Amino acid sequence: MTLQKHLRTSDHYSGLSVLNSADMGRTWTGPRPVAELDWVREPGGVDVAVADVTPMFHPRSGKVLAVGAQVRYSPKGEQLEDRPRANQTAYAVFDPKTGCWAKWRRIEMPAGETFNFARSACAQFVVESDGSVLRPFYIAKSADVPYRVTVVRCTFDGEVLTYREHGDVLALDVARGLYEPSLVRLGGRYFLTIRNDLKGYVTAGGDGLHYRPVKPWTFDDGEDLGSYNTQQHWLAHGDGLFLVYTRRGANNDHIARHRAPLFVAQVDPDRLHVIRPTERVLVPERGAELGNFGAAAPT
Repeated sequence: MTLQKHLRTSDHYSGLSVLNSADMGRTWTGPRPVAELDWVREPGGVDVAVADVTPMFHPRSGKVLAVGAQVRYSPKGEQLEDRPRANQTAYAVFDPKTGCWAKWRRIEMPAGETFNFARSACAQFVVESDGSVLRPFYIAKSADVPYRVTVVRCTFDGEVLTYREHGDVLALDVARGLYEPSLVRLGGRYFLTIRNDLKGYVTAGGDGLHYRPVKPWTFDDGEDLGSYNTQQHWLAHGDGLFLVYTRRGANNDHIARHRAPLFVAQVDPDRLHVIRPTERVLVPERGAELGNFGAAAPT
């Protein structure tokens, strides 16, 4: 498990620390800071960090990939867009055999303004049977225009994660657009859940790169799910598809953005809605927001 300390300025985070468990989460060791995953200090007091990190096991290489958003911070903790491609995606590789982390590297995206802003952050991703990696990105010409979403296929040789191609670009020019997507595969189909300021959105496709137009998340009776301005995440278990989310309407108006409790419910993979009778509280509300930022399957 990767985690960071919040530094009292919006979206300002420390270097990465790690918790380890050898018994499926019953007991944990750490957290311990990892020198290779710390900030990099640049002239002028700029700190380069990687935030919103999600780890995932890569079976073919036997390594763990931890991927997140590369962020440049001013001395006051402000996010900077002070140079071309300031907002990109970085990754670090953990070798379970040696217990060592490699330093952060950046995924090098194609030239052109399409990927000036290219983040894959807090994102569940899919490792294909051939070892290639499907990563959902949110992209833009700059941080000042609505974001769009696409899925990128990368190769991974155990050390370097390399861009190969990307699929459809999904757009919604509402507020900040579409961002912070997460991807899951079930039964040969691929499912994206996507954040928007006003509603959560969902879509599906058959090859990992091409998708239907996005639709808002709803319950099976057609009512809006009530999840907004935060992420949703997937659980694929057996032949069932499940969503973990926060929403309005749970006596939680006192929680910022209704970010607690966390709910889990089954999803109809054909109609792409949440089956209301299956909804359960996964993590109860105890007065603090939970947020649902970042999730990964244990291995």
